[in-house]
Amino acid sequence: MKEKLISRFHATFGRPPAFIARAPGRIEFIGNHTDYNGGTVLGASIDRSVWVALAPAEGGVRRLASDFSPEIVTVPADEVKKFSGAQSWVNYPLGVLAALPMFGLRAPGVFDFLAVSDLPVGAGLSSSAAIELASALAFLAATGREVSRDVLAQIGKHAENNFVGVPCGILDQGVASFGQKDHLVFIDCRGPRFATVPLPAGAHFWIFNTHTKHALVDGLYAARHRECMEAARTLGVALLADLTPAEFEKKKLVLAAEPRKRAQHVVEEIARVGACVTALQAGDLAAAGRLLTASHRSSQALFENSTAELDFLVDALAAAPHAYGTRLTGGGFGGAVMALTSDGFTEAGAAKIAGAYQKKFGATPAVLHCRTGDGAGLL
Repeated sequence: MKEKLISRFHATFGRPPAFIARAPGRIEFIGNHTDYNGGTVLGASIDRSVWVALAPAEGGVRRLASDFSPEIVTVPADEVKKFSGAQSWVNYPLGVLAALPMFGLRAPGVFDFLAVSDLPVGAGLSSSAAIELASALAFLAATGREVSRDVLAQIGKHAENNFVGVPCGILDQGVASFGQKDHLVFIDCRGPRFATVPLPAGAHFWIFNTHTKHALVDGLYAARHRECMEAARTLGVALLADLTPAEFEKKKLVLAAEPRKRAQHVVEEIARVGACVTALQAGDLAAAGRLLTASHRSSQALFENSTAELDFLVDALAAAPHAYGTRLTGGGFGGAVMALTSDGFTEAGAAKIAGAYQKKFGATPAVLHCRTGDGAGLL
């Protein structure tokens, strides 16, 4: 990808880049919608990434190009505005530019920018956080600054919350920043506090991308966020993470039916994250897998952020040989399903499930076999 990026940059802008950065996609291993509720989550950075190249330029405009869109977007150097339609991808790097002064950092002036990716967009693998962090690293390098990994994650989160307009927690940016090969990233989102958890040998990730709609800005994510905040207020706590499952059970009847379901999912999901850490530390992938599938059933029935396509894949994978467990990964409402498997699960097994999906839905899911990878960095 580095060679492709350099070649594309030269072909687009007529000279080589001065700075190159990459940031990985991430799998939300377990902890669905727990992050903005102050809870805990486990994620994995994967071996697919967004790569960003940047070079200082002259004149009064910044030029941004990518393989997300065929056109070059030109932005006046003294202006940071939101774009829509095919150009909306630039809101992620522009959001980072807008965020930098909030952290006492200087945004670079005029530059040419190119992003390329081997990470599927809209598949629940957080290509958005990947481009945010890769952009931040390139911008910081252009101004001669470095920041810690936790600050890097916070810059990306600030961009997505305050410029892009998605009220996400720290999961995506935290995992992409702190990722480590052969490990999962544990985040206590209240701090936030980051740690790594070794992944037992022989674990594989298979992603089945349904290509169904995964547009968080459309409002479904924001609606769930609002329902959770309202449930916490009604229950008399700052965040749902302040409640144990036993405490929630005692108080839950003060909630109406819909917010009660949302809150029950979050409180119980946080408990599943803790149980999953224990299982992984014991090397018990089978126990971890059962928790993953239980997480999906809760998303399906209580949080209602699954879809018929995702549920079909989870049902098929849960019954497949060599699959420990499976669940939707990411915000939901479309996107992708993740399966945790042993090395006995092969391309043939994945193709069989993809074929059954195609027969039912008339479309073939994209299948991605990936392993863990390292977090964001400069090259």
